[in-house]
Amino acid sequence: MKGNKQSNSAFIDGQNLYLGTRTTGWSIDYKKFRVYLKDKFNVTEAYYYMGCIKETEQELYTNLQLAGFVLNFKEHTELMKGKKKGNIDSDLIFDVMKEIVENTLNGKVVLVSGDGDYKKMVSYLIKKNKFQHILFPNNHFRSSLYNNIGTDNFSSLDERGVRNKIEYIPSP
Repeated sequence: MKGNKQSNSAFIDGQNLYLGTRTTGWSIDYKKFRVYLKDKFNVTEAYYYMGCIKETEQELYTNLQLAGFVLNFKEHTELMKGKKKGNIDSDLIFDVMKEIVENTLNGKVVLVSGDGDYKKMVSYLIKKNKFQHILFPNNHFRSSLYNNIGTDNFSSLDERGVRNKIEYIPSP
């Protein structure tokens, strides 16, 4: 009964996802990843957070949008551009909590990141029964702060055949 499934929202720390897969030698196929989120976690909205807009990255932005992601960029002043990493953590946390407060989060949250900065938010979402799952880019990009949330609540994108489903394979 697929129609009875709850619709969930994914919130993705783009820099954490990118670095977490690159350091282990692979990259995400965003179309496959979006389908995986939909099929595995019933994600209807997928928000992809990244640093400031760069003219040279327009192809990436287009590909993410075509794959079905809603892009969210970190606001920077002109002086800060190029001098600071994306640091989108506070924006992502704010948007999740805003959806909770405004009662616009229809389902539960799927978080894609291994950053421990989200631990307090994850604990709150679990307490409020608004948390579905956290996906770590790999087990090395997983903060030890998440060790006590229970293994049913998290998994790694480079394990259990997931990588084979979502990995970008360049054309020969």
